[in-house]
Amino acid sequence: MVRIGIVGIGFMGMIHYLAAKRIKGGKVVAIATRDPKKQAGDWTSIQGNFGPRGEQEDLSGIKVYDDAKKLIADDEIDLVHVCLPNHLHTDITAAALASGKNVLVEKPIALSLEDADKMLAAAQEAGKQLFVGHVLPFMPDFGLAYRTIVGGEYGKVRAMTLRRHISPPDWSAELLDPSLSGGPIVDLHIHDTHFVALACGVPEAVYSRGLVEKDSVNYVSTQYLYGDGGPQVVATSGAIAAKSRPFTHGLEVYLERATLQYEAGGPMTIFTEEEAVTPDIPAADPIDGFRDEIQTAVDAVTSGAPSPILDGAMARNALALCLAERDSVLSGKMVETG
Repeated sequence: MVRIGIVGIGFMGMIHYLAAKRIKGGKVVAIATRDPKKQAGDWTSIQGNFGPRGEQEDLSGIKVYDDAKKLIADDEIDLVHVCLPNHLHTDITAAALASGKNVLVEKPIALSLEDADKMLAAAQEAGKQLFVGHVLPFMPDFGLAYRTIVGGEYGKVRAMTLRRHISPPDWSAELLDPSLSGGPIVDLHIHDTHFVALACGVPEAVYSRGLVEKDSVNYVSTQYLYGDGGPQVVATSGAIAAKSRPFTHGLEVYLERATLQYEAGGPMTIFTEEEAVTPDIPAADPIDGFRDEIQTAVDAVTSGAPSPILDGAMARNALALCLAERDSVLSGKMVETG
């Protein structure tokens, strides 16, 4: 049994706590939060942009710490799950790894490549696994797209477009503050850069245009440059939609022998020369994607085999692409990713 300790009981900490109740071979044995009400199980103040509102939680049988350092010092924890705000990821992750724990940290891995490298070095020095919680490949439709691409049934990717757009959030003041979240180009768009790197490989360069508001790149349109013979990949992402259109995402993938199409709220469709097929994908609770993410980390801790999707180095690649796109927007020039 993999024993999990969650650091941070905000919206994502609560979602991961609920998701962990659904896994096999692991369970939450401890949490850390500085909020006295949350320590007592009163999570009614928690609300995000999906999933349930927080309720009164029965924490009997679970150790409750008021300091993250106390949790990571607990020898009866195997996997520390860091659900703190983005700017706090680095130090607690490095400390947990140094204490001999495996770590699953929420995306993004960090806000700078220097901090990401510090975390990767800490994992290597400790001989422990560092997982980064990029959940998109565990969501039903994007997961099917990813498996179809890497499975090769319809040939290689010729071109791909991705879209991810939200209205300015009233549920998170941090998202639009680059010093706390990285801004939308990191906190939101990193879902897409991770998927691009995972499915198509890391491009040689990026060329991006965007909208900059109060030092934050709040909208970006990027062409990923792979060189001769590489796929043509484009993504748009931003937090400028009208309030009545709070969220949408989607993708189209042009393979050699098929086209995949998905838009939020609709079905995934696979178009071939002969027919258009809508795969039978059961409707899923959004928490199930996080369940599968945590299950993958638990299985990797149990087996000792790393997860390509949750790999820390791949998460660094995703961050590097976001930062290169930001630099391209600000400079108006193509930026190499190497």
